[in-house]
Amino acid sequence: MEEIVNRVTKSPLISIDLEAFLHTGEKVIFDLKDILFQGMILKEKDFRDFIKTNDWSQYRDKNVGLTCSADAIVPTWAYMLLVTKIKEHANIVTFGNEGEIEKALINQAIEKCLNSQDFLNKKVVIKGCGDIQNIEYAYTLITEKLFSKVSSLMYGEPCSTVPIFKRKK
Repeated sequence: MEEIVNRVTKSPLISIDLEAFLHTGEKVIFDLKDILFQGMILKEKDFRDFIKTNDWSQYRDKNVGLTCSADAIVPTWAYMLLVTKIKEHANIVTFGNEGEIEKALINQAIEKCLNSQDFLNKKVVIKGCGDIQNIEYAYTLITEKLFSKVSSLMYGEPCSTVPIFKRKK
């Protein structure tokens, strides 16, 4: 009787599971409207006092989106100042809603993935099943990042792939 060989484990394919690189911390929205004078005006002195006295540790390991739901003019530096305090504790700080947080997390996951190993001239399969929000964004971005590096790119599982790209020799 002939020995059964698992060709998938012996193949040179590199399998990427983006979900394995995604940070799973809680997503939190920080709304500036709650600290505006009369819900409309950012007073610099009051804002800087808030920055100094607020307990920023509540954002430890969280993924934070900064926004202002009030119809107020908020100077850009206010968001920058918030980032400097929140980022000391948080995983991600970005501007926007939960969708924007998710995109920032996807960017972070792809960066971690691409830094984890060498993909130059390799055959790569991007795992197709998962529970990633903004999946089209994630797969578009990783394809764009890998396109110039890999010899071939596939979608699915190593045992059943859909060819996406193959570099001509």
